[in-house]
Amino acid sequence: MVRIRAFRAANDPISCEKFAEGHRQVLISYGINKVTSSNLEWISNPEVYVILVESLIDNKILGGTRIHIANESQPLPMETALGKMDQKILDMVGQYKNDGTGELCGLWTSKETSGKGISILLTEAGVAEAGIALAKQLKLKSLFVLCAPWTVGMAQNAGFSIEDSVGDKGTFPYPKPDLLATLLVIKDIDKLEAATPTGRERIYDLRNNPRQKKIENGPKGDLEIEYDLLVNAIE
Repeated sequence: MVRIRAFRAANDPISCEKFAEGHRQVLISYGINKVTSSNLEWISNPEVYVILVESLIDNKILGGTRIHIANESQPLPMETALGKMDQKILDMVGQYKNDGTGELCGLWTSKETSGKGISILLTEAGVAEAGIALAKQLKLKSLFVLCAPWTVGMAQNAGFSIEDSVGDKGTFPYPKPDLLATLLVIKDIDKLEAATPTGRERIYDLRNNPRQKKIENGPKGDLEIEYDLLVNAIE
């Protein structure tokens, strides 16, 4: 049994450090030594929220993702990563920032969870979290994500659409020249009109019931999940 919980990064630096180390190890295993979303400056950023996957048996961290809210003090990871490749990235974020925007980033899962569908659950939980607390309390209207090729479809199911006005029709050589990343955006956090019916239904279920237990059906069998997506600092 595992738990997927959300919290404000600055309120739990110990869990953040464990998140960062797990992310670093996964990147190294793929031959990636550094990406902008893996630095540790975000731990003290009051506008970063973490969604963590933990084993309830041994408390081991199995994966996670983060939501960074765009502000004037720190750029979004995607701005740092892509801004030098295409200046339009910075202009675009500036426009979205007026109505409240952010980035879902740093998504990783441990290899021991392979085939259990954790990445999909994290993506859905991230979009749900943006609707549960962030959209209501911080007026978040949109959300960006930078995806590897094999996760683009997963993001689209959750309501993201390719932002083809930047880069090479939305793609960039990142985090290495021989790898390709695609920038996607949800422009309507509340409605999720671009999501699949199933994706939208699952995300709304998490929004309406942010604390729940359910059996999730992964490619390699069922997994019992305890969700806790309420962030105490902004309830």
